[in-house]
Amino acid sequence: MLKAVKYFFVIGSSKFLLDNEPLEEILRERVQQYAREKKTIDFWIIKSPKFLNSVDLIGIKNKLTKDGLGEVELSAIVSLDEVFIKWMKLRLQNVAESNFMAFTNDIESPLASENF
Repeated sequence: MLKAVKYFFVIGSSKFLLDNEPLEEILRERVQQYAREKKTIDFWIIKSPKFLNSVDLIGIKNKLTKDGLGEVELSAIVSLDEVFIKWMKLRLQNVAESNFMAFTNDIESPLASENF
């Protein structure tokens, strides 16, 4: 059995995150910073993240639905670095922030997408 791992994320409409925000530039700068510091990449972009189906995340799912995002494709930026995700929440607009424990309960594959 795999050890439980805590992941942090921001999530919002795919259209907004991928088309309206300078996400490519933000993440490119982060990759360059990691390269300079010789750090392993610990963040990912996931379209239609499966982890959102977890019973543990019903609160964030309800918030997204209340905010009018219940029927649109969502994308998440997921990381092991809580500080990075908090910074992303401040940097991006119209996103929700939360976290989950992977490899426990019903989240066996934390980076899985509904599309694959």
